[in-house]
Amino acid sequence: MIDIHSHILPNVDDGAANEAESIKMAKEAVKEGITHIIATPHHRNRNWKNNRTKILNDVDQLNQLLVAENITLKVLPGQETRIYGDMVEGILSGELLTQNDGRKYIFVEFPSNHVPRFTKQLFFDMQQQDIIPIIVHPERNSEIAQNSDILYQLVKGGALTQVTAACLCGKFGKKIKKLSLQMIENNLTHFIASDAHNTTMRNFYMQEAFEIIDKEFGSEYRYLFLENAQLLVNGEMVYKEEPIEIIQKKFLGLF
Repeated sequence: MIDIHSHILPNVDDGAANEAESIKMAKEAVKEGITHIIATPHHRNRNWKNNRTKILNDVDQLNQLLVAENITLKVLPGQETRIYGDMVEGILSGELLTQNDGRKYIFVEFPSNHVPRFTKQLFFDMQQQDIIPIIVHPERNSEIAQNSDILYQLVKGGALTQVTAACLCGKFGKKIKKLSLQMIENNLTHFIASDAHNTTMRNFYMQEAFEIIDKEFGSEYRYLFLENAQLLVNGEMVYKEEPIEIIQKKFLGLF
């Protein structure tokens, strides 16, 4: 299994505080059946600045540490960038890091309470450069929860999305779990990932999430999400179905 979103790098953001915690997370990932994990430290969020060069170096050091500890987990480079208007310039200048440094897919994080008005144009500009934006954890964005058409239009325009495993498991509450399931049902998400920060409050929950997906939608959805993670790492086109609008009445009382 490949986990495309984690905060396993030590001492770079609100994830692993040190190498010991990174090792603990790595061991937990292996227990979950994860063989490859993309380290996606925060960038341009609060005071965190983790540019491409720094992340590549940090990933290399962590992989050396895991080999020394005899942990069978391969860490790949990635980045979770808080959305800003000049992201295309950031990609071209080498500040921003695409997933697995493949110059194909890039993570984009929205503020928790809104979606910036320039998002649609930015995503269009990215795709003009053959870069596909992946919206991380949209199920936790309150504006999207109140107006699902925002997400539908972005996905229809070519953006991809990633739902957090813990949200499917109800760790962020019943309302966010419901929205996460609706996103899967309506072809509005393309990846399931952990967004793991530690082994306590923000653990992996990948196996549990896929058990829920099996129960609710069937094993074919599990295999689709697993395959998409591999395709992302390879820099290949992922599988996606035509998005379907969520009936707004399903959202009444969600937030």
